[in-house]
Amino acid sequence: MTRSPTSGPLAQALKAAAEAVNGELDRLLPPAEGPESRLLEAMRYASLDGGKRLRPFLAVQSAALFNVSPSAALRVACAVEMVHCYSLVHDDLPCMDDDDLRRGRATCHRKFDEATALLAGDGLLTRAFEVLAAEPTHSDPMVRCELVWELAHAAGSQGMVGGQMVDLLAAELAMDVPAITRLQQMKTGRLIGFACESGAVLGKAPAQARQALRNYAHDLGLAFQIADDLLDVEGDAAEVGKGVGKDAAAGKATFVSLLGVERARAQASMLAEQACRHLDPFGAKAELLRDTAKFVVERRA
Repeated sequence: MTRSPTSGPLAQALKAAAEAVNGELDRLLPPAEGPESRLLEAMRYASLDGGKRLRPFLAVQSAALFNVSPSAALRVACAVEMVHCYSLVHDDLPCMDDDDLRRGRATCHRKFDEATALLAGDGLLTRAFEVLAAEPTHSDPMVRCELVWELAHAAGSQGMVGGQMVDLLAAELAMDVPAITRLQQMKTGRLIGFACESGAVLGKAPAQARQALRNYAHDLGLAFQIADDLLDVEGDAAEVGKGVGKDAAAGKATFVSLLGVERARAQASMLAEQACRHLDPFGAKAELLRDTAKFVVERRA
């Protein structure tokens, strides 16, 4: 039986990870003095006390599989969350999705202004790599270099940023299911993939273990995006915490528009189950990661 995502071990673990990430982000992004204080205020506004913290949770849980130091795992978790938050700030800008609501409150450019929001995103992105490259993340410089390379690859033109470019053009393109799958693997899946595999990098895990986590992340990321598409069709803005119905209004092809609601929901469930099977080599240690796969297709926000 699937455990409820709002109660039980997963809910407790998500809450604990979110609190730890918030505390570490507060430390890594301290308020500043002088004219640049507005920039730090916007960076903190965009990244503290909000969101599901799914990506950092995945980083922490993958690290736990290999007995990685919790402090090292938390630094990587914060780095991936800073990159995710930067992407949200930029995605919400008028030149992109032009959104007014994010995580149940005003988007960064509405709270501040467009130029400050742009710089806040830039600041979060660069701070993420500064954190990964610093010695407290890992004593082995080769591990730190690999983390930097993997995150850059996941976030760059072959990953999240490239996927956002395709997404901007999607309404003008003939997008079938394989094309949508590739778009979402780039835009959403690569960063989730980094989060899942980062623990194996920190733990210097063997290739077989890394591949299992990579496969898990592939299916988890697609299930997550299909669930997002379903929320855009069926969700309530107040509950979801952001605007809904945007894809249909923009004429964008999505998993739901191509497959229909019921087939899309069935596909998400199948992917979640498949993701869980990739974790078999880790046994009971991966139970929270299995619960996470079920959670992403059941969530209402």
